[in-house]
Amino acid sequence: MALIIYCIALPICYIVSILPFPLLYGLSTGFYYLLFRVIGYRKEVVYKNLRNAFPEKNEQEIKAIADQFFRYFCDLVAEVLKNITISPRTALKRCSVSKETVDLFNSLAAKNQSAIIVMGHKGNWEWAGNSFSLTFKHELHVVYHPLKNKYFDRLIYKMRTKYGTQLIRMKQSFERMKELQNTLHCVALIADQSPRPQNAYWLTFLNQDTGVYLGTEKYALESGYPVIYLDVYRLKRGYYELRGELLETANATGFGEITRLHVATLEEKIIEQPYTWMWTHKRWKHHRPPVHEMSWYKKESEVFA
Repeated sequence: MALIIYCIALPICYIVSILPFPLLYGLSTGFYYLLFRVIGYRKEVVYKNLRNAFPEKNEQEIKAIADQFFRYFCDLVAEVLKNITISPRTALKRCSVSKETVDLFNSLAAKNQSAIIVMGHKGNWEWAGNSFSLTFKHELHVVYHPLKNKYFDRLIYKMRTKYGTQLIRMKQSFERMKELQNTLHCVALIADQSPRPQNAYWLTFLNQDTGVYLGTEKYALESGYPVIYLDVYRLKRGYYELRGELLETANATGFGEITRLHVATLEEKIIEQPYTWMWTHKRWKHHRPPVHEMSWYKKESEVFA
């Protein structure tokens, strides 16, 4: 069945990918009316997430953000499909890199300093990988979860690695990091996914009790690399800019300190441009378990074992 679905969908994906941008966004607009105005895909999830995240906003403001998000979500789907056939020139034109970010990574490269990149599901993170690998000397290694459909997973793998980006399965990430020690590289993590409650670090994020992965903190403490938050800021429809920010983690020694810092930075970026974050995710489906059930309860360092 997985192969049949893939064989049916693949030609459609390529046809959409080769469309010129005006037609691509015209298709996206039509899809927006069908998916959200007619079908109402995850509409209640989006509204619930927005209301809980922004209790200070009235219903009119919530609806305005939701509508912006629904339109943007359809654009993002179209842009991800465009990524199958996008050229290097178009990739850099559509997702540029700020001067400050270029200076930051060039200064690290001059010192032969590798780094850890942390991001959220905000903006077009697929285009971000292209632009990074086409711009910088660092080899980019992205930690990812393979798709259940192995055929689509191969397509996504090919799409993401076409300009030099490398993918690391999460289960192999620490072993792979050790192999990369003598190379100039960046390891990138998207850190706003939902871990199992017992393995999560719990904090307040967007006014809600939220469990987050400790992977970024673990990588940072083991490697000693600087941590850079990379924001994908939407300039206008179809155009983005990568904006890197060096986080002050060098003196972080307390458990959870690095995690709190990069989550707070993500929150700041979401508040700045809320409609570009993935509100369709059931991000708050888990609840904080009793402290004695958490993996780090008896000894904090067990999380990093």
